[in-house]
Amino acid sequence: MSKKSPFDETMVELTRDCSGSPLYNEDLAPTCIKNRTWTIYSYIALWMGMSFCVPTYLMAAGFIAAGMSWSQATFTVLLGNAIILIPMLLNGRIGVRYGLSFPVFCRAPFGTKGANIPALARALVACGWFGIQTWIGGAALNALFALVIPGWDSITFNVWISFFFFWFLNIFIVYRGMDAVKKFEHLTAPLLLVFAVGLFVWAVTHAGGFGPIMAQPSKFHSLGEFLPVFIPSLTGCIGFWATLSLNIPDFTRFAKSQKDQIIGQSIGLPFSMTCFALIAILTASATVIIFGKAIWDPVEIVKQFDSPLLVIIGTLCVTLATLTTNIAANVVSPAYDFAHIAPKIIDFKRGALITGIIGIAMMPWKLLSDFGSYIFGWLVGYSALLGPICAIMLADYFIVRKREIDLDQMFVEDGIYSYGNGYNSKAFIAMGAGIIMGLIGLVVPSLSFLYNYAWFVGFFTSGVSYIALMKQERRVAEVY
Repeated sequence: MSKKSPFDETMVELTRDCSGSPLYNEDLAPTCIKNRTWTIYSYIALWMGMSFCVPTYLMAAGFIAAGMSWSQATFTVLLGNAIILIPMLLNGRIGVRYGLSFPVFCRAPFGTKGANIPALARALVACGWFGIQTWIGGAALNALFALVIPGWDSITFNVWISFFFFWFLNIFIVYRGMDAVKKFEHLTAPLLLVFAVGLFVWAVTHAGGFGPIMAQPSKFHSLGEFLPVFIPSLTGCIGFWATLSLNIPDFTRFAKSQKDQIIGQSIGLPFSMTCFALIAILTASATVIIFGKAIWDPVEIVKQFDSPLLVIIGTLCVTLATLTTNIAANVVSPAYDFAHIAPKIIDFKRGALITGIIGIAMMPWKLLSDFGSYIFGWLVGYSALLGPICAIMLADYFIVRKREIDLDQMFVEDGIYSYGNGYNSKAFIAMGAGIIMGLIGLVVPSLSFLYNYAWFVGFFTSGVSYIALMKQERRVAEVY
């Protein structure tokens, strides 16, 4: 018998009516096969829309501010995204085959009630990201208003007015549904590419060509000096999309086939992130030549344009870029996560509103105070939490269950995924072990390398622990 192509996998639908279950609502229900319409271009456009954003620029340019050369920074971004693409594709397969969102699939490894814990962990990180992106988008919008509205800068609380207006735009688009999100990403992806290239051309021109930019040296003179910055930076790159590596089924559940999500993501993620990061890196390097220091905020760079029209267009593009990323990466997924807590009370739209409110409460302006707190604090810190969850999801689906789950049982309160009391204790023991191993470096200086590698440490610790613990679970063997 010939080996099956990785693109060949039967799609599964519910075989009975589960609408009466307290674990069910229309937003959490598996996507019907006829409604799975996302193509290869949909996923390329999705990743272009999410990658061409200010936080990508901040991360990449922050590497320059930390002392890396352009080649060191580019390599860090490329390697980090090549690594995170692997769990992205593997978890994406789950969404295509079963049409399940991230929190519903978590019922298999964590239990029907226990799934709320990883869902909430993912949702709270997304709320933080939503706040960060909304603050950035509000700042760009405020700069735009100042250019086109006379006297705007003299208005009291103008920054906060812009911030809340941008907040409203995010919620408004998401309220129109996932099809509106797909159309919005399709429309904006080409525009953002043009803007990124335009910003790059401006930087190279004003810096006197490629030569001076490429000649900017690294401040690290040996591998021993470079590694202490490279390691947490690489972990930060992985942490950048660690959230999406968990909940990518929220998007692949709409794919027409495995081929569409695999090819679309394989092209979209590494190409878009590396391309835009390289533009950010070279642009930030150019600002050292042009202004005598690295400017890692593209809104501030756009303000330096000579033409008022170009400033307006550039600021509008930054605003648009932030909006596309925020909607896809930071509103859609936590909306599902919050809906999962109380399916009969919270729907997708209410979940999106909850996301918006919590995102404000997390005070994003403090997370963006400097590149150190952004990369080494925020990105590395939450990767220690999400690596273990990702490992447990993959280990459960591919190793413990061998890619077979009972879709109907996902919506049964006392079914096989309830584990008796709604919680799979083995999953939480494994998750706790991974988190502790990743964070122990924060309190034990001699083990600080564990924190710098937090995503990797947590991923492998939890994955191995979960497989070992579940092998002792006879009930799994009896069911499967």
